[in-house]
Amino acid sequence: MLFIGDDWAEDHHDVEVQDAAGRRLAVARLPEGVEGIAKLHALVARHGGEDVDPARVAVGIETDRGPWVQALIASGYRVYVVNPKQAARFKERYATSGAKSDKGDAHALADMVRIDGAQLRPVAGDSEQAQAVRVVARAHQTLIWERTRTFQRLRSTLREYFPGALSAYADLELTSTDALELLIKAPTPEQAARLTTAQIVTVLARQRRHHRDRKAASIQAGLREPQLGLPAPVTAAYGAAATAHARILIALNEQIDALETEVSAHFGAHPDAEIYRSMPGIGEITGARVLAEFGDDPTRYTSAKSRKNYAGTSPITRASGKVH
Repeated sequence: MLFIGDDWAEDHHDVEVQDAAGRRLAVARLPEGVEGIAKLHALVARHGGEDVDPARVAVGIETDRGPWVQALIASGYRVYVVNPKQAARFKERYATSGAKSDKGDAHALADMVRIDGAQLRPVAGDSEQAQAVRVVARAHQTLIWERTRTFQRLRSTLREYFPGALSAYADLELTSTDALELLIKAPTPEQAARLTTAQIVTVLARQRRHHRDRKAASIQAGLREPQLGLPAPVTAAYGAAATAHARILIALNEQIDALETEVSAHFGAHPDAEIYRSMPGIGEITGARVLAEFGDDPTRYTSAKSRKNYAGTSPITRASGKVH
């Protein structure tokens, strides 16, 4: 058996190769990409023999994604994903000072797969379709989180100079594209008060809103409510900031819609999609996220309890002495 610790960075990998007795056979810094993988294979061949069985090579690394990991799996190596918290705790057995180095991390990872390999989780053998679902589902969720953060910045900005806009656009939701377009058209209280119902109706019509005349009249009345003002230069500066946030939100709305289409397409192409859709309360997007995070490797979970553990829904026992 050969045991390899792989401490990865953006453009290189620090690796250490050990034998079954823990003897250090090689230490190297390998570049990312094809050249680095070729050099890693050369190290394995040099110390394990030209005809070494790839299944007798165990690799510990702190990520389960990317071309490098896929190349390790394709080579037939046993690849173990090490949680960074696990690695940090493991390294404390060497020193309590908190000292850190890339070579030291590679050494600890090699030791972990050699000593505690039975306690580590191998990279799941998810299908290519499941991996595709994971990529688009996570990207879609990340954009939604980014939209929420950007909206909170916009809301905070409006509260400082134009709180009336928050109530005026409440029926539309300020993250909606038509509310954002109206805010861009009239970002200051003075400009908003001059908006006509016809201008508002035109924007609402582009987004196919129902009851446009009634909503336009309500928005116009809200924008014309008297409110405390700021000096003109300060208001203009706030208006420019609000416009920038609004334009970012419109772009995020467009890309979220586009990715939602991709999520549905990739999820629908997976053979397990109907099983997920059959669960009460799970639609296309939630079903895709569940499939993405649990994967489709049938050997990944040994029992229902292990699946609950991975989901974080199993109770955790903390017992010490008389305390339980």
